[in-house]
Amino acid sequence: MAAVVLLVLFSGLHPAAAAASAAGEAATVVVKAAAAVSRTDDNFVCATLDWWPRDKCNYGMCPWYNASIINLDLNNTILNNAVKAFNSLRIRLGGSLQDQVTYKVGSNYGDCRSFQRDDGGLFGFTDGCLEMNRWDELNVFFKRTNTTVTFGLNALKGRRKAAGGKDTLYSGDWDARNALDLMRYTAGKGYRVESWELGNELSGSGVAARVAAAQYGRDVAVLRKAVERVYASGGGEVPKVLAPGGFYDGAWFSEMLRVSGRGAVDGVTHHIYNLGSGKDRDLARKMQDPGYLDQVEKTFRDMAATVRGSGPWSSPWVGESGGAYNSGGKGVSDRYVNGFWYLDQLGMSAAHGTWVYCRQALVGGNYCLLNTTTFVPNPDYYGALLWHRLMGPVVLKAATTSTGGGGGSRYLRSYAHCSREKPGVTVLLINLSNATAFDVSVAGGALGAAPCGGRREEYHLSPRGGDIRSQVVLLNGEALALGPGGEIPELRPAVVGDGCAAPLSVAARGIAFVRFTEFKAPACAA
Repeated sequence: MAAVVLLVLFSGLHPAAAAASAAGEAATVVVKAAAAVSRTDDNFVCATLDWWPRDKCNYGMCPWYNASIINLDLNNTILNNAVKAFNSLRIRLGGSLQDQVTYKVGSNYGDCRSFQRDDGGLFGFTDGCLEMNRWDELNVFFKRTNTTVTFGLNALKGRRKAAGGKDTLYSGDWDARNALDLMRYTAGKGYRVESWELGNELSGSGVAARVAAAQYGRDVAVLRKAVERVYASGGGEVPKVLAPGGFYDGAWFSEMLRVSGRGAVDGVTHHIYNLGSGKDRDLARKMQDPGYLDQVEKTFRDMAATVRGSGPWSSPWVGESGGAYNSGGKGVSDRYVNGFWYLDQLGMSAAHGTWVYCRQALVGGNYCLLNTTTFVPNPDYYGALLWHRLMGPVVLKAATTSTGGGGGSRYLRSYAHCSREKPGVTVLLINLSNATAFDVSVAGGALGAAPCGGRREEYHLSPRGGDIRSQVVLLNGEALALGPGGEIPELRPAVVGDGCAAPLSVAARGIAFVRFTEFKAPACAA
């Protein structure tokens, strides 16, 4: 019999305390483990590094400090330990300013200067420069931490703003020479870039700039040929090509895929900031509103359909997602409550065939996984780490029903995966309710099986003091804190001897991963 992992979001009770608490509403989670509904990459969890200088400001705050690709302290012990803990975290280098970056290499870089404030420039900054000594330092860090690297290229090079007053359209072919010089330098040094991405938020109507879909498709074809030419004689795996790194627009994405041609794009990347502005005072409520969270499912579903219909050789990726745009919400995006949105996004996107999900940002802004100045992990770091360690690439169907007559099951959300590097399944339950607890039984769907026998391993996350705006997260009732040398703490489960001794107690507002050591899951054995 195969094992199953159950991921439960709950309000913060240790398992023993939960069992002793008042009975909750009865609910059943049915895992259909006979066949997979989709797959993800092994490095599904991804985090970003951005180009923003320290004087990137929004809403009277400047929350980036020295978190830029250009000035991040790559020797910081906590930063290194935090990335190493994933044993191959994917990091995507990119962001709003990437199309204004020049690479100081070869003979095609021209003027290469540091970013400066410029109210007349795109996003309020001049063009910037990546010097090769910094690129060398970054690659030393990537090798030391076993990072999987995605790099976003400067897709506005060679283009000019089209005539038409306020129109943000940029026309002309992409000048690939500077990017080609960077790729040659990178390959020559033996640096491993797993994927090269063209452009940032230039699709559809764009943000500050846009490029027509047919033109973009031609440029992607150029990038594909350039990558194959540079890496043809290397003997290793040729890097993937990703595009367009922008907000989903079905017609635009389809045209880009059609023009670029069969096999040109490996990953179709789109961005999600479905919570709205970082200054929205309603952010925390949105994160707990199942109706609001459900709205973005249409984007995942439509994106998957576009890829199937127009580029079935590729896969959908979330190339950047920070929840709330403009650096996230202060006191919300870096707190426990943000896990309701973040883990729900991971589960929902994977269920709809998303191959990779990149969180904005690893460091920087208010939506960072690591504190921007101290690098101490925020609560979502631990959610991401547990997901990466426990949730495998095979995605299963899970459904939640309330059997207690209370009608609260819409607040109890469920997702299921085979467990990572072990036989089994992972179910993610998210209790969004502030008042209703659930006593959850797990069933095996058409198999008619329940996860009986063996032991149950539980990783319960909760906010300190029950405050969902806390920055301190507890694991099985104990605060997660760095070791004296900046070590990431061990994440040990609480163990229940008999996996079916009692239903899982899922209290209002809370997080847990639970692994059943015996459960029939044919999809996980395939």
